[in-house]
Amino acid sequence: MLNLAVPTDEGWFERIVDELDTVLVDHAHLEKRAASTALSMIFRYTGRAQLPRKLSEVVQEEMDHFVRMLDLLETRGVAFKKLDPAPYAALLAGHARKQEPEALLDRLLIAALIEARSCERFTILSKRVDDPVLAAFYEELYESEARHHTLYTGLAREYFPGPVVKARLSELAEYEAQALRASSGMVRLHSW
Repeated sequence: MLNLAVPTDEGWFERIVDELDTVLVDHAHLEKRAASTALSMIFRYTGRAQLPRKLSEVVQEEMDHFVRMLDLLETRGVAFKKLDPAPYAALLAGHARKQEPEALLDRLLIAALIEARSCERFTILSKRVDDPVLAAFYEELYESEARHHTLYTGLAREYFPGPVVKARLSELAEYEAQALRASSGMVRLHSW
């Protein structure tokens, strides 16, 4: 369902659990970036049927998640601060083609893969964190990320033939796995 080439390795949670507050700060940044990505597509592809309306819902939901992350950080006494981002998203975005309409396809599928990875990570966090409030929050976010993944792949299939979408999604999923591995050694939501 998530179209990921590789699952999260079993050691990821052990590598981040002692620095969960850093992962939470990173997660807050990722929510605002997800909103920004959807908003930039609305500006760039305004004339595409359904895209502005569907992605405006994503923008609103991601910003709601951002505010909820800020609340969560405040409740836990964790400062929202600047972090060096993992190279994950930048490396993955570097594989997007520049020419239209292929650029649109790649942007949609890259967003779908990032949402899929987040979805997978939220499942792990919901099952493994000791804090029941945090676990419930991540279980709720899992459903939202899965919806976003489906929305982005659905838009791709609306604008491009199914076999083209499937082939490019498979290619980009391999790049996503490489980008994830390149984030090794960092304590981030999207790190190896």
